Amino acid sequence: MRRGASAIVALALAGCVAPAPAPSTPAATAASPLAGSAAPTEPPAEALRTRFAGRVHAPLPRSVRRELRGSTWRPGCPVRLADLALLRFNHVGFDGGIHRGRLVVHRSVAADVLGVFRRLFEARFPLERVDLAPRFRPHADPHTRRNVTAGFNCRPVITPEGPGATFSQHAYGLAVDVNPLQNPYVAADGSVRNRFARPYADRTLDRPGMIHEGDVVVRAFEAIGWAWGGRWSGAKDFMHFSSTGR
Repeated sequence: MRRGASAIVALALAGCVAPAPAPSTPAATAASPLAGSAAPTEPPAEALRTRFAGRVHAPLPRSVRRELRGSTWRPGCPVRLADLALLRFNHVGFDGGIHRGRLVVHRSVAADVLGVFRRLFEARFPLERVDLAPRFRPHADPHTRRNVTAGFNCRPVITPEGPGATFSQHAYGLAVDVNPLQNPYVAADGSVRNRFARPYADRTLDRPGMIHEGDVVVRAFEAIGWAWGGRWSGAKDFMHFSSTGR
């Protein structure tokens, strides 16, 4: 879960794969390759059903800025809302269907991160849900089945003892957590706070959504220069990828 950079970028991607769709957000009309601050529009319905379709929206659409204010962004965060971009893209779900997801990251890395999710789509790597991060609540019950692949979240580093004193790389829009239930944070002593994620501390398992050394998820993030928390010494953050390695 982690941090920091800046720039502007916009991209539309398309690949192929075929299963029947189950979009998690409604489709609308096709948008121009560079979307402005209006509400984001969608590729044609056929694209959502049959192949990868993804887009960077920078600056953030007004509707998304409203969602972030007071939840995962607030004054005092290390980046401005103007520094962030929204990604909207197809992903394969745990049900094998095609779903629509959205993710917020720093504008400087948006195109690269969208390319990562294209590779995961083409490899049919399943993501249960891709959406904006939930609001950080330091004293929330850690035992949850929530399994959201997410990026930006203005929050501190999380340690086995609780929130740390420094910003996470997520607070800079420079980190993504992938399927956190199947890829938990495992403390150096082998413990996992979330009891629903504890079975996945056994990394010899090979279950849908799990990330393993050298697999398509690790390779796709490595290709854009990001590092995996599953390679840390001591504690391992198997869900976590960041541009800084932190």
